[in-house]
Amino acid sequence: MPHSAPYDADIIILSLDRLADTLAAIASALAQTGITRRVIVVDQGSRPENLRHLRRTLAVHPDVTLACLPENLGVAGGRNHASSLGQGRVIIGLDNDAIFADRHTAANAVAALDADTTLAAIAMRILTYADNTDDLSSWGYPLALLPRAHEIFDTTTFIGAGHAIRRAAWDQAGGYDAKLFFCWEEFDFSLRAIAQGWRIQYRGDIAVRHKVSPEARQNWSDRRWFYFVRNRLYIARKHGAPWLGLLPRIAGYALRGARNSLLPATLRAIAAAVRMQSHISPRRLPPVAREYLRRNDAAYRASLPRRLCAEVLAVLPGPKN
Repeated sequence: MPHSAPYDADIIILSLDRLADTLAAIASALAQTGITRRVIVVDQGSRPENLRHLRRTLAVHPDVTLACLPENLGVAGGRNHASSLGQGRVIIGLDNDAIFADRHTAANAVAALDADTTLAAIAMRILTYADNTDDLSSWGYPLALLPRAHEIFDTTTFIGAGHAIRRAAWDQAGGYDAKLFFCWEEFDFSLRAIAQGWRIQYRGDIAVRHKVSPEARQNWSDRRWFYFVRNRLYIARKHGAPWLGLLPRIAGYALRGARNSLLPATLRAIAAAVRMQSHISPRRLPPVAREYLRRNDAAYRASLPRRLCAEVLAVLPGPKN
């Protein structure tokens, strides 16, 4: 179990089979120097043989907590559970198919939060494991900012593959919304933290290496697209966007879904978002938070009508030869 004395950070890793990658992520966490830390691993239903191997491997590491859940709570629920098991003043998340770029990554993340008490979280740079180039599938920021991937700037979200959250901000914002299960949970947390006066900072000088395949960067499964659309619409409604104002976004998703043979999943996702939002009381972000979003995100993106036009043009037949 976690130390009773104060310590710097909990490094949390979710496990669901993918044993070799998970063990590599844990080894990377255990190799971190320059801070006091615990490593917390939450298994969410690995096959029995993989779980037995994981138990045997971690049994010799007293600074690792392994929690085994009988079911998959999803990324949001699993990270909530992992975070609840620790007491570190910083929560560092590492995907189980990623490793820290070097032995000082966690310490640098803690130092970055210590240096600026207005930061709720920092977003680490996500590099591909194969060649240390920017993982475009994990670039969750305006494309206009991609040339600044090596820099430091304020942003409106972070990517789960590698990040650090101040526990005080985590507690104040209430952690992740477990109903999201997978996709956009970091954005929803960030919006709630920003609404409470916190900032999110992207750190191009603090990185993880992500084992993403080239195919995974381009192909979206039916399930992944479903969660992408459902959760984004639910979050928009949760933070006060009216359905009428969401119609252009919904149309854009429908067009993109049709273009990628995912229209049935898109329609299911829209219906699911309607059902989810019926159980919440939307709360609009305060003006200072909306200005933060405009300054650090919207200012770098094309307007929604222009993006919708791009989706329309993408599904129209091309010129005849």
